[in-house]
Amino acid sequence: MERNYTFSDIGEDKYVVSIANHAEVFETLKQFCIDMDITAGIIHGIGAVSEATLRFFNPITKQYVDKTFTEQMEIANLTGNISTLNGETYLHLHVVLGRADYTALAGHLLSTTICGAGEFVVEEYFETIERKLDEEIGLNVYDLE
Repeated sequence: MERNYTFSDIGEDKYVVSIANHAEVFETLKQFCIDMDITAGIIHGIGAVSEATLRFFNPITKQYVDKTFTEQMEIANLTGNISTLNGETYLHLHVVLGRADYTALAGHLLSTTICGAGEFVVEEYFETIERKLDEEIGLNVYDLE
């Protein structure tokens, strides 16, 4: 698989990750975590994107509703966590996107494509944090027991 990122180890279990122009953010960050064997931690970042698919969870139906936005936007904030689900790397990311008219969109990030720059910080924890499906809620939640 082509690597769509460059990175620098800045010490104290932290990495600065730059995602290539036109690369997809979610899958690239996930691949970085797999490449670095990071199974728990946090991610935050900023950047510019040309398309984004956001999700909103409906607790009544226990289903996500997805919506795609195709326009130039700024990542005002991306924040999330790294864990595992069924032993596989699992990212849970939320994003706030600024539009040209200075309004903002926000939600659970399903996918987004860099158009300009994407700059992120990944901080690793040295314990694996596993998730499990909470059927009552309908979400994959931390399994801390």
